[in-house]
Amino acid sequence: MLVTLKRPVGVVARAATGRAHTALVLFLFIVVGGLPESASAQKSVAEVLGRPPASEGKPKSYLEEVVLFSYIENSYVGNLGQTGRGNVNELRFYDHDNGYTFNAAELSVKKDPSERYRFGWGVVITAGLDSQKNHSLGIFRDLDDSAPLYRNTVKFDLAEAYASFLVPLGEGLLLKAGKWATLIGYEVYESPKNLNFSRSFLYTLGTPYFHTGLLATYPITKWFSVTVGFTNGWDNSDNNNGYLRPIGSFAFTPSDKLAVLVNWLVGPEQNRNQMHDGINNRWIVDNTILYTGLDRWTFAVNFDFAAEEDDPVLVPTRQDANSRWGGVAGYAAYDWTKALRTALRLEYFADPGGVRATESVPPGANTRLWEVTATIEYKIWKGLVGRLEYRHDQANRKAFSIRNVGGTGLVPTSDAQNTLTLALYYSFF
Repeated sequence: MLVTLKRPVGVVARAATGRAHTALVLFLFIVVGGLPESASAQKSVAEVLGRPPASEGKPKSYLEEVVLFSYIENSYVGNLGQTGRGNVNELRFYDHDNGYTFNAAELSVKKDPSERYRFGWGVVITAGLDSQKNHSLGIFRDLDDSAPLYRNTVKFDLAEAYASFLVPLGEGLLLKAGKWATLIGYEVYESPKNLNFSRSFLYTLGTPYFHTGLLATYPITKWFSVTVGFTNGWDNSDNNNGYLRPIGSFAFTPSDKLAVLVNWLVGPEQNRNQMHDGINNRWIVDNTILYTGLDRWTFAVNFDFAAEEDDPVLVPTRQDANSRWGGVAGYAAYDWTKALRTALRLEYFADPGGVRATESVPPGANTRLWEVTATIEYKIWKGLVGRLEYRHDQANRKAFSIRNVGGTGLVPTSDAQNTLTLALYYSFF
């Protein structure tokens, strides 16, 4: 049994000419604007084309195994205090810009491998401001374009592109190669699949977003599976130093209501000219617990530990340049009706060396961040969903509202930040 809290496990198949024609017709259908019956619901190609499902006890057809997910999202973020230079909300991600943002347009087409059709595949194409921040190095992004603004990066991305194969070995060995969303963390890059609109500090500052590499997953028992593989690193499609970085996951699923994941990634992320005395490794251990055993409730806890040897951010400032960071985020959501949900996130993020929050604090500055986010989500009509969200950020030092203060230059002027956001997304599938 394979369990992935972050993203569906996808894969690849070779389609015949007739199937390629069907895919083209389907893409045009999406662009023209086919309407779904419910919000944020993935659909198979067979459903979209009106094909009847396989009879009970019979395997699914190929088109039933090809799953579609597509949405567009806009948001308006209002800072209740004073924004930073450039009218931004520091240390945020998809809600970094104050005011209106066209966040995302996405088309996802994926097929998981099965015993009948062992080849699988997945392709996800995105556009919008979110895409500008999601790029891996080497795919529409070069070394000269860095966080958090990414001014030189296009607002279009090939978020995922991979192939996979289910090897008939024991309970089934799943191989996956290409570009895929990280195993690390609870939150994902696709907004409708998260409980809140804004992303946590753990997501924004502490973890990678995408990897390019190879994964192998095997179910040891019905309740325990193991994933191991190699990647080109944190958000790297081009390998910046020639080293492969091991990655892996342990998934425990004692019941369909409880899942525990332990994910890890280790290896050097620095360029070779930054590693003067051998290999400087970066590592992260990520843990997620998800529980849905109470009617209408969803609970989750995500906590991470990470460190890097001779961190380039600290090398110029101190003799001991090893860095570390980590944090914990707790989530609770309640479905009042089929249309109305409320969600709460509480989080603590520690950055003792000031290496992850460098947008607004100097390197070496001990930085601790807290945040509370409350979200009301309502399914308005068919695939149209609205979110109203309040978020409060707090720091142990001034880390927000960067301003040009006379005589001192650009400095953060506040230790707190409050925002109110209205976000709307429409889910086609």
